[in-house]
Amino acid sequence: MIFTHDTEHALAVVVDLINTGAGTSGAEELGGLPGLRAFVDRNAFSDVGELTEADLVRVLDLRERFHAVFRAGDVPAAVARINEIVGEVRTTPHLTDHDGYDWHVHFFAPGAPLGEHLAADCGMALAYVVAAGELDRLRTCEAPDCSRVLVDLSRNRCRRYCDSRTCGNRMHVAAYRARQREAAH
Repeated sequence: MIFTHDTEHALAVVVDLINTGAGTSGAEELGGLPGLRAFVDRNAFSDVGELTEADLVRVLDLRERFHAVFRAGDVPAAVARINEIVGEVRTTPHLTDHDGYDWHVHFFAPGAPLGEHLAADCGMALAYVVAAGELDRLRTCEAPDCSRVLVDLSRNRCRRYCDSRTCGNRMHVAAYRARQREAAH
């Protein structure tokens, strides 16, 4: 584990959020409150009440802003974007040990709206990545027809594809077939 459990979970949430957009997944997955509720349930958020249209608008805005961190060309650009995100919310760090996980820090106030929850926890997770000198772990899938994002948490920084079963498998099969064609000639 490179980062703490809560940081890695928040990074997974950022990736899932970015990859819900039409620009990355091909179809808009957060087109309404049912899609937003599915996102919240899928990521096992704690302390999220009823969702509103205001929550949806804020989450869609955060999705684009988080994606800009992945596309930042260098550390200063990433830092500027992250600081904007976390600087707009009231962070209230507190220790918690919910859902069977040991003590960890939440940066959002209990009962905070979903947008504050995401901006605080996910923004701080991205801040930890940059502070650790690991910005290069935030990537876009290397498959030529895919624009989904990923966080490479492998020890040797070798992860290239968003999903080894889809993009990774397709690219490995294509490389194998190219080698077979080359060997046949």
